Amino acid sequence: MKDQALPSPIQSPLIAERAGDLVLHGFFTRAGGVSEGIYRGLNVGLGSNDARENVQENRARVARWFGVEPDRLATVHQIHSPDVVTVDAGYDGGRPQADALVTATPGVVLGVLAADCGPILFCDAEARIVGAAHAGWKGALFGVLENTIAAMEALGARRDAIVASLGPSIGRQNYEVGPEFVERFLAVDPAYGRYFTPSEKPGHSMFDLPAFTTQRLGDAGVTAENLDICTYPDEDRFFSYRRTTHRQEPDYGRQISAIMIAG
Repeated sequence: MKDQALPSPIQSPLIAERAGDLVLHGFFTRAGGVSEGIYRGLNVGLGSNDARENVQENRARVARWFGVEPDRLATVHQIHSPDVVTVDAGYDGGRPQADALVTATPGVVLGVLAADCGPILFCDAEARIVGAAHAGWKGALFGVLENTIAAMEALGARRDAIVASLGPSIGRQNYEVGPEFVERFLAVDPAYGRYFTPSEKPGHSMFDLPAFTTQRLGDAGVTAENLDICTYPDEDRFFSYRRTTHRQEPDYGRQISAIMIAG
C-alpha cells in the first residue's frame, strides 16, 4: 500500500473556542489514507467497493489521530433517516441503521460519513456531551438534527449550551434539483422556497442545503456555524457523490467527520 501524508482534519473554530482541549474533533479530508484509484486517500466507506483492508486501515488511522484503538471508532449504517443512536462505554463495534450518534462517554469517537451530504458535529462542553449527524436533504428535512439535539438533552446537555458545526458538504452552486424535489419541501413548509433559486436548466433549481441545515439548527435553539466548504469542486480534498455521478464513475469514497470527549 502506498502510504500518503498523515490525516489532517479541518477544525471547527466554534467547537474549538467552546470546548478547548475537552473535546477532540475533525472534519477529515482525503489526506492521510492508503486507498488508491477512484478511492485515493482516506476512504472510510465500508459500503464502497474499495479493498476492505484499505478501508479498515484508513479507519484505524482516524482512530489513532484521536489516540484510541480502532474499536473505539463508532459509526452507523447510514440510511438517510432521522434516527439517532446513543453510544456508551459498552460500545461493541456494531453499526446499527441510523444517521446520528450521541455520547457522554469519554474516549469513544463518534463518526459520520459523507460525500456531499452534510456532516454536523455537536458539542456541549459544559456537560461534556457530544454528537455527530449525517444530514442529506432527507435527514435535514425530516428531523435528524432536532433528534440529535434531543438525544443529547436526554443525556444531560442543555440546548442553549450546544454548538453545532456543519462541515464540508455540497454547496448551492453545485446542487441542481428538479421540480419534484422542490415540491417535497414546499409540501412541508411553503417558506422553504427561499432555499431554491432558478438554475440555467428550465424548470430546475439550485438548492442551498447548507443554508437549510444551519437554519434548522438555529431554529432548534443551538448556536451553529457553516464552514462553507463545497465538496463538489475540490477533488483533491473531498469525495463527492454528485461529481462521481456526473462523471459516470462506478463508485466513490466517503470522508469521515468525528468527535470525541477527551479522557
